[in-house]
Amino acid sequence: MGWKDLRLLHRIMRNAGAYQILGGYGVFFVVMALLIWLADPAVPTFRASLWYCFVAGTTIGFGDIAATTMLGRALTIILSVYSIVIVAILTAVITNFYLERARLRANDSASEFLDRLERLPELSREELEALSEQAKKYARNRRER
Repeated sequence: MGWKDLRLLHRIMRNAGAYQILGGYGVFFVVMALLIWLADPAVPTFRASLWYCFVAGTTIGFGDIAATTMLGRALTIILSVYSIVIVAILTAVITNFYLERARLRANDSASEFLDRLERLPELSREELEALSEQAKKYARNRRER
């Protein structure tokens, strides 16, 4: 992934508000870890609570730590549901990135093609043959759709 792709990803994340969403999730995650640690005696340390929240948020569920109180379990449900929503949002951002990347590459290819068409008299025989093959390939792809 080059700088151009990173700039595109940054633009998509900024436009989608993904930075704010992820930042908010990070704060939410830490607050939930603190609340679960305070609410549930089965979670011995804050560090263990962070691990428990990671396991619950990713829906891995190792079972090495488990909430035992009703409040701890309720907080775990909220964390898990919110985490699933965050994963869905990230999936949409990543999908949008790859679709936008493909669209930009197609536009670049079309621009190059049009540029060569405008310079037909200047092109060598080999370049003209390559351009002809590209036009045929484009026509075949259009018919197949």
